[in-house]
Amino acid sequence: MNRFFTLRLGWLLLAVLLSTVAHAQDSLLAELNAQPPDSTHRELVQATFKGTRIINGHSVETPGPGTLVFLISHRFGRLNSGAYNLFGLDQATIRLGLEYGLTDRLAVGIGRSSVEKAYDGFVQYRALRQRAGGLPFSATLLASSAINTLRYSAAADGFEHTFAHRLTYTWQALLARKFSPALSVQLMPTVVHRNLVGEKATPNDVYALGFAGRQKFTKRMAFTWEYYYRLPGSRIGGLRDALGAGLDIETGGHVFQLHVTNANSMITQQFIPSTSGRFFKGDLYFGFNVARNFTLKPGL
Repeated sequence: MNRFFTLRLGWLLLAVLLSTVAHAQDSLLAELNAQPPDSTHRELVQATFKGTRIINGHSVETPGPGTLVFLISHRFGRLNSGAYNLFGLDQATIRLGLEYGLTDRLAVGIGRSSVEKAYDGFVQYRALRQRAGGLPFSATLLASSAINTLRYSAAADGFEHTFAHRLTYTWQALLARKFSPALSVQLMPTVVHRNLVGEKATPNDVYALGFAGRQKFTKRMAFTWEYYYRLPGSRIGGLRDALGAGLDIETGGHVFQLHVTNANSMITQQFIPSTSGRFFKGDLYFGFNVARNFTLKPGL
């Protein structure tokens, strides 16, 4: 499929989702206005997840208006790499990111990852919010892009690289429900498009469905998990689905996330299509995310 057609199709799907969600919001508001003025019907469900990330992927949450989030994501090397590499501690990848809430629904973010020396940016829109006695789930739409800034070596086959070959894109619909104060679950239908792939048989477009959750077991600690299943037609031999499990710890003004995963990349354009680690064979990367929130000014 022509990559420009695919990009246009992706943006068209995003526009259709936005218009559909807007219609759903109008219907929901009409229904709520017809109900008695009982706060039970209007109360928004808060803190489906405690951060903007679950493990590697985005959660349905966005920063509050005027809030800047500084996010440090760090992955050590493989735990099964042996004592010579101190079981992965000698090897590491890192991503530094900033996320900002423009309104209570709209947020933007940028980041830089050591994997492929990639810079990424994204836009998130909280289209629907779960309500007690009302809408049973939340929905956040996300569009992101990343650029690989590795230096290209002189191609032996004479292939000429262009700037467009460095670009990759992701579109996601993040659908989450908080079932109780302790349990939250999220689904993530995802499309990843890569302008350039290594082999002709490798698809430019990767379709995946993510599953994630959070189970709280103390006041400040929760178990988390995340899995991205690549749909048939998007599966390449030697590559694996990204899988991770972790622990969230709330400590004052920030959330500290510890986890193990079979992916060492931390942006969707990389870990969804390109994970090679075998989770149950010990190809595990221990890592952490640390998020710190700063209130700058009221949002738009």
